[in-house]
Amino acid sequence: MSSFQTGDDRSFQSVAEKVPLKGANRLKIDYLGNLDIPFKEDEGMDVVQGLSRSPKTLPPKYFYDDRGSQLFEQICDLPEYYLTRTETAILQQYAGAIAQHTGACELVELGSGSSTKTRLLLEAYQAQDHPLCYRPIDVSGGILESSAQRLLQAYDQLKIHALVGTYEQALQTLSDAYLPQRMICFLGSSLGNLTPDECDRFFDQVRLALRSGGYFLLGVDLHKATAQLEAAYNDSQGVTAAFNLNLLHHLNWRFNGNFDVAQFEHFAFYNTELQQIEMHLRSLKSQTISLKTLNLTIEMAAGETIRSEISRKFDLATLRSQLQAKGLQTLQVWQDTNQWFGLLLCQCREL
Repeated sequence: MSSFQTGDDRSFQSVAEKVPLKGANRLKIDYLGNLDIPFKEDEGMDVVQGLSRSPKTLPPKYFYDDRGSQLFEQICDLPEYYLTRTETAILQQYAGAIAQHTGACELVELGSGSSTKTRLLLEAYQAQDHPLCYRPIDVSGGILESSAQRLLQAYDQLKIHALVGTYEQALQTLSDAYLPQRMICFLGSSLGNLTPDECDRFFDQVRLALRSGGYFLLGVDLHKATAQLEAAYNDSQGVTAAFNLNLLHHLNWRFNGNFDVAQFEHFAFYNTELQQIEMHLRSLKSQTISLKTLNLTIEMAAGETIRSEISRKFDLATLRSQLQAKGLQTLQVWQDTNQWFGLLLCQCREL
């Protein structure tokens, strides 16, 4: 499951806009779009394409209106959802080693959310007397603003330059690093939400956003028992189900849709052949759905599903080879004692 947020519906925009906030000398937020419109001409074409194919799919970025962002934060605290606490424990143990490897380094975080794990890195860099510069990237302007203000209160010397937009937008528009070197952080096993082809393109984008010698910190979920994986995406409190169903509420708002959310149910399972968790929204009856803004009408049969997310699980040796082929050499791999999760520190090298 991804930490990629879309927050307060000021996302998926086209013209960069800078918004000064309190403590403007230490904080700048750039919106990679126009705040005044919820819809632009080409927006939603990914929805049209996904719902027009068979089987139907939706991009997981639409999970995250404000409600979706809040629900994801709750998911991270669930007893079944081992990913967040396992990765956090690895960072608690090895953040100092990461800071020692990289030296003074601008931290760029993709899908930063509430920046909870980022504090562990900031503490480590501060303890080694390095300057603190943080560039969170998220499609939730609300999440970015609130988390940035909290971080500024906690770290007197911290400077933040946040970007509200998608990974692709932000990686293409990153200005020169404020410090001699840069580390791009992609935590929470969000890499698993990308298909193999998308993953391949993403690694290219990361390498292009780094100078030779720059760093890439990557957190990935590893293969494990099917029962444990499926429990993490079918929690007993129903928070993941609410998170999944909220996607339909977001589509209704954004594209003037008429999804009857009560006529869908959450369905998640581990696809052993593809080695990925799949989250679906399953129709409870035959129904006709329209999204007026997109001029789209679809028919759904009873029992038919819309796949809303994949979460691939990784083999470290294979992943390291893929990174190496993209000019991202793995310097160090850290794991928890159960070997459930991996944290890789890579360095950009010339191909």
